[in-house]
Amino acid sequence: MAGWRGGRRAGAVLAVLGGLLAGVVAPGGTGRAAAAGVVQEVTGFGSNPGALRMYRYVPDGLPQGRPVVVAMHGCTQNAADYGRDSGWIELADRWGFSVVLPGQTAANNANSCFNWFEPGDIRRGSGEAASIAQMVERQRTDSGASKVYVTGLSAGGGMTTVMMAAYPESFAGGGVVAGLPYGCAQAAGSPYVCMYVGASQSPAQWGDRVRAADPGYGGPWPTLTVVQGTADTTVKPVNAADLVEQWTHVHGADGTADVNDTVGGYPHAVYRDAGGAPVVETYAITGMGHGQPVDPGTGAAQCGRAGAYVLDVNLCAAYEVGRGWGLGG
Repeated sequence: MAGWRGGRRAGAVLAVLGGLLAGVVAPGGTGRAAAAGVVQEVTGFGSNPGALRMYRYVPDGLPQGRPVVVAMHGCTQNAADYGRDSGWIELADRWGFSVVLPGQTAANNANSCFNWFEPGDIRRGSGEAASIAQMVERQRTDSGASKVYVTGLSAGGGMTTVMMAAYPESFAGGGVVAGLPYGCAQAAGSPYVCMYVGASQSPAQWGDRVRAADPGYGGPWPTLTVVQGTADTTVKPVNAADLVEQWTHVHGADGTADVNDTVGGYPHAVYRDAGGAPVVETYAITGMGHGQPVDPGTGAAQCGRAGAYVLDVNLCAAYEVGRGWGLGG
């Protein structure tokens, strides 16, 4: 997430994502439904106040009504490569769901980071959050999906909590990989303080930031899965602890893990609400730096491919997050 600076350039024309999608994203821009089995751009999905780009992947022959996963890339990455490298497209074929891949542009942020720290991009009905919500509604309409999930890495993880807070009715669950609590930049006074130090907030204060994002909404709230490298120096692990405090408080859970075990050799915890339902889940990837955990291979629990900020640690975060959501596994 380093190099998040470089906000909107007034009057700038949106650019294709550095040509990195060439050969992966279908050309054109008709706004028609994406061809199944191809990562393709969708235009005309709404007023798009955040000036983002929408891509999606629909497996061949996917029936109507199957779930949707919204997967958001980190800084310096692009939509299609993140969808493939993280394993989400692979799992879409395996388990049967569609993937919406929001794309940031250099016109919005010089390093293609989602602007999780900008007040105008994190409010309901405003900026990038509103653009992503419009993508969700477009895909929900086209696919007949009743359940939508949202996930992302780093800045995409920060935008994941934005969507969970600003549009809680739209998502059944969220998966944050090396990301930040909602309102962290505002609580800490700057994005960098949030990333490197964290913000001094009580669980109630963290929860209030979420509740204030959509006043009057009383639930149900999306569940949360947090995946964090313990050696991450870009988004410090304190942010994972703050995410747990924020979302256990939102769910009315007591903040004490009800399950402590290991998955793939890594510490794993589950927090349950008063009714016994799991509402927050965490994976601490021991010794891992900043990136998306993957486990390339053909095994049942394997997925993803290693790359920049996509780290082979013998555990595929997309698989574990998706399994927790009940998508497969």
